[in-house]
Amino acid sequence: MASEAIHTEIHQEASETPQQQHVEDEVIINIEKRIQDCGDGDLIEDCCIYKVPITIRGLKEEAYTPIVVSIGPFHYRNERLQDMEKHKQIVFKRFIQKAISSLDDLVHFVRHFEPKIRASYSDTIRLTEQELVEMTLIDVGFIIEFFLMLDKEPVVADINDAKLSQPWLVDSILYDLILLENQLPFFIIEGIFNKAFCHDRCSSLPSFLTCACEVFKSIIPPNLELTSIIKIRHFTDLLRLFYLQGRMPRRHPYLAEVGFSNIPSYNANALQEAGIKLKISTNSTSSCLLDIKLSGHSLEIPQIYVNFRTEILFRNMIALEMCHYPNVCYITDYALALDSLIDTHKDVDLLIEKEIVKSILPDSNEVVRLFNGLPNSTLLTTFNVEYRDICKRLNDYCQNPRYKMMATLRRDYCNTPWRTVASIAGIILLVLTIVQTIFSILQGVQN
Repeated sequence: MASEAIHTEIHQEASETPQQQHVEDEVIINIEKRIQDCGDGDLIEDCCIYKVPITIRGLKEEAYTPIVVSIGPFHYRNERLQDMEKHKQIVFKRFIQKAISSLDDLVHFVRHFEPKIRASYSDTIRLTEQELVEMTLIDVGFIIEFFLMLDKEPVVADINDAKLSQPWLVDSILYDLILLENQLPFFIIEGIFNKAFCHDRCSSLPSFLTCACEVFKSIIPPNLELTSIIKIRHFTDLLRLFYLQGRMPRRHPYLAEVGFSNIPSYNANALQEAGIKLKISTNSTSSCLLDIKLSGHSLEIPQIYVNFRTEILFRNMIALEMCHYPNVCYITDYALALDSLIDTHKDVDLLIEKEIVKSILPDSNEVVRLFNGLPNSTLLTTFNVEYRDICKRLNDYCQNPRYKMMATLRRDYCNTPWRTVASIAGIILLVLTIVQTIFSILQGVQN
């Protein structure tokens, strides 16, 4: 019976109608087309601009979304940003009028690099070659002209602009330019700059990198400078390099092996109560923000400037590390270290008192929320070896019974000057009472 059923099924399959065969042929054609256009899924060396993962973006979407201007393809057709799109064309017109290269030459230049530009983005770009070339050239011209406008050199300064003469708008544009999703590859901006303003004929202009560094000095702390030039992928990457300062500490290969016990278990106040001295770093050989050191009982931390845009900058640098530098998450390490030191506004107040944190935020609780929110939804697979060693030593120190007892004494009896005086007076009184008692006993024995 079973063999007869199989024979019947085979006979039915063999006698398919032309319509059924047509359906199968269409399916085959469609599948082959879809797998032909989907790529091979391999890592692309040029890829460096990413959509922020939803697990990170969902925590604070506004920190990753441009406010006034779209750069690149990810937010290109955002209706909320269309007003600035029109003004970008006006600014681009000024750029073309200043450039020594013709529009034809610049279009040809961008079209030549169109495949590399497209490959720089992690997601599929739903733009034709013509649309991508046009968008890229206008965005690049806008950025260059905007940077030259902000440059201090009078030969290129041009602030006679109905929109860009508004300080709030300039500030908003500047911070839109640091968002990971709002980037163009650095090579194409620098390439068009060099082609439009050839140094042989425009020797008064600085290099584009110099110009960009000068503009971003309003965002980064004034003591940070690029000490070594390595490959720059885009503006978010450039700002991350400012904070790294060329230092590349070794990292432990697996967090599971490191263990969460080696992440600091004590906040700033707890460390101070245990006898750890918190002090601003005085290392003159390094201005790197990440250069945290533990020397004896002194924890030295470089000063960090905190303003209304610090959170946006750090969130986007951390998102870049999650996507592009998963094994060298130096900024993420630093955020985790600061988060462990800060639990309440009292910890912030202590760090401000020690001049480790310099904040212009209206409330210490704002700083607490900033640093407590940064490491959320980050998946660490490696950890900075130097930080790991510091964390382990701090935890071992604070867990020592001797230092724990001293910390309890400081917390309960010496947490204010008046309580310290009262505690000392109490101890002296207790000692005198004991001495008096001993003398009274001895005198009674003699009698």
